[in-house]
Amino acid sequence: MRSGARQGLWWLTLLVAAIFYFITLHAKGGLNPEAMISTEMALTPVTGLVIAASVLLAPPGRRVYGAWSVGLLLAFTALSAVSIAWSVQPDLSWQESGRMLAYSGVFAVGVALVRVVPDRWPAILGGLTLAAVAVCAYALLTKVFPSLAPLNMFARLNEPYGYWNAVGLTAALGAICCMWLGARRDGHALLRALAYPAMGLMLLTLVLAYSRGALVALALGLVLWFCVVPLRLRGAALLIVGAAGAMAVAAWDFSKHALSSEGVPLAERATAGHQLGALVVAMLALLTVAGIATGFATARRAPSLISRRRAGVILLGAIVVAAIAFAGALAHSQRGFTGSISHTFDTLTNPNAKQPLNTPSRLTAVASVRARYWKEAFQVFDAHPLLGAGAGGYAIAHQRYETQAIEVRHAHGFIVQTLADLGLVGLILALALLLAWIAAARRPTDPLNRRGSPYSAERIGMLSMLCLVVVFGVHSLIDWTWYVPGNACVALLCAGWLAGRGELTGAGAGAQTLAGAGAFAPPPPAAAPRDRPSNTRIVVAAAVIVASLLAMWSQWQPQRSEEAAQQADAQLEAHHPAAATADANSAVSRDPLSIGALFTLAAVQRYSGHPQLARATLERAVRLQPSNPESWRALGRYELEDGDPASAVGSLQAAIYLNPESISPEAIADGRPEAIKTQNDYIEALRAATAQQESARRAAALKSASEARARAALRARRAARLRSAPGSARSRTPRAAG
Repeated sequence: MRSGARQGLWWLTLLVAAIFYFITLHAKGGLNPEAMISTEMALTPVTGLVIAASVLLAPPGRRVYGAWSVGLLLAFTALSAVSIAWSVQPDLSWQESGRMLAYSGVFAVGVALVRVVPDRWPAILGGLTLAAVAVCAYALLTKVFPSLAPLNMFARLNEPYGYWNAVGLTAALGAICCMWLGARRDGHALLRALAYPAMGLMLLTLVLAYSRGALVALALGLVLWFCVVPLRLRGAALLIVGAAGAMAVAAWDFSKHALSSEGVPLAERATAGHQLGALVVAMLALLTVAGIATGFATARRAPSLISRRRAGVILLGAIVVAAIAFAGALAHSQRGFTGSISHTFDTLTNPNAKQPLNTPSRLTAVASVRARYWKEAFQVFDAHPLLGAGAGGYAIAHQRYETQAIEVRHAHGFIVQTLADLGLVGLILALALLLAWIAAARRPTDPLNRRGSPYSAERIGMLSMLCLVVVFGVHSLIDWTWYVPGNACVALLCAGWLAGRGELTGAGAGAQTLAGAGAFAPPPPAAAPRDRPSNTRIVVAAAVIVASLLAMWSQWQPQRSEEAAQQADAQLEAHHPAAATADANSAVSRDPLSIGALFTLAAVQRYSGHPQLARATLERAVRLQPSNPESWRALGRYELEDGDPASAVGSLQAAIYLNPESISPEAIADGRPEAIKTQNDYIEALRAATAQQESARRAAALKSASEARARAALRARRAARLRSAPGSARSRTPRAAG
């Protein structure tokens, strides 16, 4: 390979690693709106510039692959944006559409880049490997040095995402990258040797995150890798050696109370963590030596065909024996083989099953809270079958069906989340996108090898990318990591690269095959001078840049609205009502879908001595989001404080109807401030309304009695007048009558 190409791979590898590491550290778990919006605002214009440059620099006359995939992903994004019209929480749907715009840009970058620099695929996989190593190393450091994450009182690794399953998925994706790095025959020998400690690091992180979903996803991804990639013995050696080192350290970790229990004091965790760090360093050193030794052994003398077949038979036999032993253990258990399977399925799908602890015992437990989330998602779907509750609407809509007070924003599964948010239309679009991507990704990977394509270095890389995307796809079916940019963008870039690559034919496939160990493809011919881009390309590139800037502006508005609302609060505390009013109005104008901005405006109006305007603003929030209990709760509290308890009772009853668990005994027992405040407000409103009704009843009774006395007096006066009137019967004297 040319030295220039090598240097290009190095700097591009480091660039890819730095970008994805930044995304991970900044966006974290995707739950912080400010961090998420700033990440989107960074990704959207950058991806727009890269796509525009690719449009201008792409070789003319080459077929454009992946267009259907990009179009369907943009259609899914458009549906998320249009769902604002019927969403139960339109401001969140706006933010979800911004996230989807950024995701679409990352996917489109993969499609566009592969047309311009198709030979730079090693930099993509290498950069993702390096980024995964950095993330997993940081995660382990938080356990070696607990002071890096003092608020994490769990035994599970959860940094830098703040979510342990995202850490586990990063380790699983990194393990697939290590399989490519350590099993390939091309590339630098030292990098192949370093894949061994990297694999140990990934597997150790995965196990210490206690992420069962990531373990399942990695297992399926590895099965696929061994089925479609012919480097099985190299991959098996890497996996077995790395797993042996990781399991040894994990077993020691599980045996330490300070490292495997919850709520352990920081000082005790720090002492045990330093010991864990020493073991991790020793593991990495031993695995590095093992990788170098394996490289030297295979370089001096490659295993013969008979040796490879024997090793394959031994590995396959070991897998079969393990499967038989597992089945035998189930058959001899108390419930029997079928009974154990039935019990496992019932436990997995039982929404009321006892949830496992965040300890190593979790790895062998079956119960999960996901069954409850999925049940609520299907209930939301039943209420909104065609178009769903709006993008991100599950977070609000599921509260109507909660049976236990658990705060959750996502349904922990892409399919159930899509059904709840976007209904059948969204699911159909997602399935169409999946089928279009499968058809596009089949061209460079050819996993079934129907055409007898050679297993070039690039094809091995494409197959590894395919396995990486499958690992993410499997995990996203059972978790909400689709909403974690550090995980999702990795899969989107690889998926876009596969969709846009096209068939590996001719020079594009590379001449290197497995037969030539250590050989490289011949250098490509010198590039011909590029012609000036056509006017059509220039217009398309300009349109992409303009669209990305407009998208960034749209993504920015919710954050600008929040900043204006914070400024209004600050002005209110400084007793500047005029400035606070201006800032609050700016917050509403920047994000007219946000009830939070309306709450701020109502507070300013009330402080400024305009209670009727404040009440009208809160009523506007209710009209904007009538299915959101927060809008009713805010209106009810204002009505209670404004001396209208009867109306407050009605508003608070609507809030409780939309979220019955908001005043549940569990929520009160947990000490949730919002639940306690809602309960207190409702009780106070009921008492005040009852007292008001009693006072009104007494006043009405007094008024009725007074009116009765007045009517009696009137009748008495009338009777007296009649008696005293001349010529009346009662006025005649006995003598006159005689």
